[in-house]
Amino acid sequence: MHNIITGVDLAKEEIQVCVCNRNKVQSNQAMTPTEFASWLASSKPMIIVFEACSTSNYWKQKALEFGHDARLISAKLVASVRQNQKTDKNDALAVAQAAQLTDVSFINGKSKEQQELQTLVRLREQAVKHKVAVQQQIKYLLLEFNIRVSPSQGGLAVLLKRFWKTRKTVFQWSLGKPSIQAGNTSNRA
Repeated sequence: MHNIITGVDLAKEEIQVCVCNRNKVQSNQAMTPTEFASWLASSKPMIIVFEACSTSNYWKQKALEFGHDARLISAKLVASVRQNQKTDKNDALAVAQAAQLTDVSFINGKSKEQQELQTLVRLREQAVKHKVAVQQQIKYLLLEFNIRVSPSQGGLAVLLKRFWKTRKTVFQWSLGKPSIQAGNTSNRA
C-alpha cells in the first residue's frame, strides 16, 4: 500500500525526518515542530514511524489525523539498528531501517483519553509522595524539640491543631515537659 516509510526522531526543538522510498533515503532533514506539523498536513499518506518517547503519542495522533499510517517503535530496537554515532540524522535513519525489519513489534500508542488519565494518576501519586514527605519532615523537626507525634493519639493532624490553638512557638511549647504527645493535653505549659 505505502512504499514510503518515514523515520522520525523527536526532540524538543528539532524533529529529524528521514524519508525512505523502496529502501533508499530520499531525504533526511531537520524541521521545527511547526514545520513538521505543516509537512504532515501537506504530505501524501505514508507510513510514519516514531521512536517511542515522551512526545511520540502526540505526534502519532497528529499523523493519524492527517491520514498517515503512524506507528511507534521501541527505542531499544532503534539503538540496536543504529550503525554510526548517535546523532539526530542517524537516529531518524535507524527508525526507518528498524521499521522495515521482518517481524517488528510496534508499540501501541495511547489515545488522548488514556494520556489524560495517566497524567491524573501521575499527579495524584506525586501529591501523595509529597504529602508523606512533608509529614515526615514535620515529625522529625518536632522531634528536635522533643515533641513526639503519637499515631494512637490522633497523629500529626491533632498535634498541629492543638499547637495552632496555643499560638506558642515550638520552643515555648517544648519547654513544658520532657515529652509532649499529641493526645496528652495535660503536658502543655
